Amino acid sequence: MSWNGNDKKDPWGRNDAPPEIDEVINKAKERINSIFGGGSSNGSSRSGFSKKNFSYFFVILFLFWVGIGVYQVEQAERSVVLRLGSFQEIKGPGLRWNPPIIDKWEIVDVVRVRPHRHDALMLTKDENIVDVTVSVQYQIADPKKYVLDIRDADASLAQATESALRHVVGSSIMDDALTTGRELIAQEVRTRLQRYLDKYSTGLEVLIVNIEDSSPPNQVQEAFDDVIKAREDEVRARNEAETYANGLVPEARGEAQRMLQDAEAYREQVISEAQGDAARFNLLLTEYQKAPEVTRNRLYLDSIQGVMSNSTKVMIDVEGGNNILYLPLDKIAQSARNLEDLDIPSSETSSTTSIRELTNQVIEEIRRRNRQEERR
Repeated sequence: MSWNGNDKKDPWGRNDAPPEIDEVINKAKERINSIFGGGSSNGSSRSGFSKKNFSYFFVILFLFWVGIGVYQVEQAERSVVLRLGSFQEIKGPGLRWNPPIIDKWEIVDVVRVRPHRHDALMLTKDENIVDVTVSVQYQIADPKKYVLDIRDADASLAQATESALRHVVGSSIMDDALTTGRELIAQEVRTRLQRYLDKYSTGLEVLIVNIEDSSPPNQVQEAFDDVIKAREDEVRARNEAETYANGLVPEARGEAQRMLQDAEAYREQVISEAQGDAARFNLLLTEYQKAPEVTRNRLYLDSIQGVMSNSTKVMIDVEGGNNILYLPLDKIAQSARNLEDLDIPSSETSSTTSIRELTNQVIEEIRRRNRQEERR
């Protein structure tokens, strides 16, 4: 096949040259006319079809405009509607429609709880540094304020959280921030943070503020652990002392009560004995007034009997002599008991014999001493 005279075609007869611009425009017009009912060479027919096609185009455009204004608001959402840039209304859940271009709306979730976590080093009131981690849970309470009154409510909450936390921790001592005062600090932070958010008109409501962690810096962690251990030892020693006191004090109170009761009993006993002695004395006085001599002798004998019955030694004045006879009855009785232990008596007869022997020994001792006195 010859290639001469065929510069615009390939060997197979195809024309690879690009189409002309006018040809492309004409084809596009023909396609548009075919879509809207055009394509006739008659001028009057082309004008009639153009008006009809414009009506169809307007209807389609209107339906499209209506369609893009339909939207769905979920149960947990609210729609903030602006008309020509001004606040119009807040719409609740359901299928909603607003005219596009004229109205603008923003859907806000008012039920979802949003978390925020902040971690920073804080300076306490007693000039110590603590590392505090706080978590905040909040939700949108006022959609209008959240959308219109502030540019970025979430960023404002983060900054307000740090400000409130630094203010509260800066007013507390280190021990409260690390141990027992964490719950109180969290409550104060929540109150102050909500006050800041209301002042900024963020439309946010703080639900929960938790101090997740509070610890000293790593550089002083070992020293702080020693302090905690010493504090625990102090608490343990205090508990042991309180336990000892709780056991000792009731015992002492019981002992004191017993002593009081003994004293009361002794007082009653003394009073009763004194009253009995006074009554007996009155009876003796009556008897003495009746027979003084007899009563005096009886009282003397009773006294001597009482004294001698409690004595283990007997002093006997020998008639006609100058010496006094001394009888150690306790020694004699002890000797008799030793003899009884050696003999091991087993009947009343042996006991009677021992008493008789003891009596005989006493009598024999008295006789022996009397003979000695007579010789002298």
